Amino acid sequence: MGIEQRKRTALVTGGASGIGFELCKLIAADGYDLVLVDMNEMGLNRAARQLETEFGVNVQTICKDLSDPKAPAEIVNELNQRCVETDLLVNNAGFGLSGSFVDIALEPQLNMIQVNISAVISLTRLLLPGMLKRDDVAILNVASIAAFQPGPYMAAYFASKAFVLSWSEGLAKELEGSSVSVTALCPPPTNTGFAARANSGTSFAFQKRAMATPEEVARDAWRGVKNKKVIVLPTMMNKLAVFSSRFLPRKTVTAVAGLMNKQRTATAVPNKTRARPTSEFAISKAG
Repeated sequence: MGIEQRKRTALVTGGASGIGFELCKLIAADGYDLVLVDMNEMGLNRAARQLETEFGVNVQTICKDLSDPKAPAEIVNELNQRCVETDLLVNNAGFGLSGSFVDIALEPQLNMIQVNISAVISLTRLLLPGMLKRDDVAILNVASIAAFQPGPYMAAYFASKAFVLSWSEGLAKELEGSSVSVTALCPPPTNTGFAARANSGTSFAFQKRAMATPEEVARDAWRGVKNKKVIVLPTMMNKLAVFSSRFLPRKTVTAVAGLMNKQRTATAVPNKTRARPTSEFAISKAG
């Protein structure tokens, strides 16, 4: 009697909605079982039911707030208790804050850094040793077109995505020749609800007519993972924006980003604001 082959499993943070959920559909269509991580328990359960019904795969959920520094270790402990081995890690969860740096309280900014940077580093470091023991596995980190320039009025957010891109490129080089590929997704502003959470819905960068769709971003991302691309830039306009920025003075690029991010109305973020982690997507958003 032959040995039953283990099904491959993908762990997706921010998988309940937006780009994360669209990625889950593509991943499930390729036969992966899924573990979805999100802080929205109702959204998690709804997404899991839909994925199981549509694709016939096993979907597990873990409800965690990645702004909690203990969350990554708790997630990995749960995976170990459930005997789940990760073949694909999608670091998709993230959020942004819009407004003048000095007007945004410190705690929300530190929470953002925890979700956008520290949780990504922690999950990857905790899972990578096991992933290196398996064949043909991958890590997908959601950065943003924001990673390519400074971003006044979303300064800390843009910087967090620059970190994700730079770190992903460095890690990809370190892992060359191993069984693990690393891909950084750098989407443009995407219609996922991020803008409302970031308080940037009135900014030029987040007008719906200029946004990509989560479906097209996810499609390009998954194609890039399968082709082992290090950087994925969805949409031709996104590619042109990044390409053209290389030939402009840094000061000009910064000024344009600031103009796009600035609110057309005075909407400073209240000091008590605490943005919720959400699935990523876009430029100033990360997604």
